[in-house]
Amino acid sequence: MSETMTMWLEISFNIAYLVVIWGLVITMARRLPQLAQASQPLARLFILAFGLLALGDTGHVGFRVWAYALGSLEATVTLFGVPVGLVGLGALATAVTVTFFYMVMVAIWRTRFGRQYGWLAYLLFAAGVVRLVIMLFPANAWNSTVPPQPWSLYRNVPLMVQGLGVAYLILRDARALADRTFTWIGAMILTSFAFYLPVILFVQQVPPIGMLMIPKTLAYVAIAWLGYRELYAPAGVRPQISPQLPG
Repeated sequence: MSETMTMWLEISFNIAYLVVIWGLVITMARRLPQLAQASQPLARLFILAFGLLALGDTGHVGFRVWAYALGSLEATVTLFGVPVGLVGLGALATAVTVTFFYMVMVAIWRTRFGRQYGWLAYLLFAAGVVRLVIMLFPANAWNSTVPPQPWSLYRNVPLMVQGLGVAYLILRDARALADRTFTWIGAMILTSFAFYLPVILFVQQVPPIGMLMIPKTLAYVAIAWLGYRELYAPAGVRPQISPQLPG
C-alpha cells in the first residue's frame, strides 16, 4: 500500500471513529435521565469512561488528521511561544485520559457486580498513578512522532497492569454470574491489548505495525457499544439475559 493510500485510510478511519465514539457518548448522556434510578450510577460511569476516551482520542487521532492537513505528521503549533508537535501533544492527551479510563473501569466493575475494592483494585489505581508520574519525565519525548524506547515501554507497563487487571476482575465475576455483556467487555479489553502490545514493542523498528492501532481502537468501540446496548438501548434491543447480581 502506498504512503498516500495509507494516509487516507488513516484519516478516514480516524474521522469515522471520532464520529462514532462521540455519537455514543452524546446519546448515552441524552438518554441518562430516562433510565431507571437503579441503573443510573453504572450508566454515569460509562459516560465518564467513554467521555474521557473520546476527549483524549480527539487529541490523539484528531491531531494526526490536523497534522496531515498541515502537510506532515511532523507539523507543529506554537503554544505560549514554544513549538509543540501535534502528534506528540495528541499522544500525551490520550495517554492521560486512557489512564483515567481504566481507573473508571475499575469503578464500573465494582458497581456492576456489587463488590468492594480489595487489594487488586487498589493496585490498579496505584498503577495508574505510577503511570502518570512516569509520563512527567522529559525522556518520554512527547514531541516525537514515534514514541521512544525504553520510555514507551516504561509508561505502558502500568497501563497493561491496569487493563489486564480490570479484565481479570470483570471476566471472573461475569463468568460466575453468566453476565454475557460484561464477559464480552472483558474479552474486548484483552483483545485491545493483544493488538497494542506489538505496537509498544516494535513500532520503532517496524513502523507499519502501527496499523494494529485500528483493530485495537475497534475493540474500544465494541466496549462502548456493549455498554450502550446493555444500559441505554430501547428495551427491545437490550440483551434478554441479565446476570443475577449480589444483594
